[in-house]
Amino acid sequence: MSDDQQVEQQIRDRGLTAPRVTPDTLDEKIQGEDYHVFPGTTVTVCLLHLENGFTVTGESACASRENFDPELGRQIARRNAREKIWMLEGYLLRERLHSSGPLSMAMAES
Repeated sequence: MSDDQQVEQQIRDRGLTAPRVTPDTLDEKIQGEDYHVFPGTTVTVCLLHLENGFTVTGESACASRENFDPELGRQIARRNAREKIWMLEGYLLRERLHSSGPLSMAMAES
């Protein structure tokens, strides 16, 4: 079970039902991905394409060339790119909640 799945299970077990970003919601935003390893380096970059056309990057690098594994580099770079989406989606959700909250409703009525 991944860390995301463990946290999700804890959230469900505790009955926390307020609006939130979930791992599934996050993954649904990803429409494609590209990778690049810079020649002569161990630097791998992952570019995630999101459904709205925005892109997010993640990187990985290996300190020792002898330990460089391209597949592992892609996995780490993708994980790092995906982590950035949490903040973006969290901000969007908070903005929607703020806009539809009691204060914004009162201002709209005045």
